[in-house]
Amino acid sequence: MEDILKIGDREIENRLLVGTGKFADKRIIRDVLEQSGAEIVTVALRRVDLDSPDENVVDQIPKDCILMPNTSGARNAEEAIRIARLARAAGCSNWVKIEIVPDNKYLLPDNVETLKAVEVLADEGFIVLPYMNPDLIIARSMQAAGAAAIMPLGAPIGSNRGIKTKEIVKIMVQELDVPVIVDAGIGKPSEAAACMEVGCAATLVNTAIATARDPVGMARAFSEGVRAGRRAYLAGLAAVNNEASASSPLTGFLRE
Repeated sequence: MEDILKIGDREIENRLLVGTGKFADKRIIRDVLEQSGAEIVTVALRRVDLDSPDENVVDQIPKDCILMPNTSGARNAEEAIRIARLARAAGCSNWVKIEIVPDNKYLLPDNVETLKAVEVLADEGFIVLPYMNPDLIIARSMQAAGAAAIMPLGAPIGSNRGIKTKEIVKIMVQELDVPVIVDAGIGKPSEAAACMEVGCAATLVNTAIATARDPVGMARAFSEGVRAGRRAYLAGLAAVNNEASASSPLTGFLRE
């Protein structure tokens, strides 16, 4: 049986999403995407320079990838909506990752403003994926407003601290009808695998790949980690016990 992720009207086989920020050399992005197998790639509109091929990150993204502009830099719903509309008008995509961050120190998203943007953009036909602080109640509201997936943070953006919000994310996976995709904070392939093991539909990784010593090799490692975690989830993880449980009988040894 095929294990296919569906977002909006698209079927996705590879459950690793990749961001395009922080790369020291934009020319490496194409190799990163090839090795990761990513089918969805996110890019900040402010990094799209249609007048400069050398600086336009979009030129490094294969045509068969889904380009998902994000609203990085937006501080409220109004700004995020404007960025999304500009991206679509520029021919980027009708997919959008809503990212509204008024906090410059910890870069934590504003869930209230994000919900407002989801309501408007989903109504305008965008495939909306909101980046948010893990919160089941507001995630349900985003789902009801038309979000195609929900993207809770694992840890602060760029921190590489892993999935510190694991328990809340697990609840969201169990209770939401749309895909849950962990975005931000994932620093190791093992942490991406941990997200998948609790039932997340996908993970989005940027900093941990872009700032690695070998970004291309790290992209491949993350892809393998995501696949392993997904396979483990589908296979059914063994129960966790507080007491020891012998794998071989402890009785009958040497006729005792």
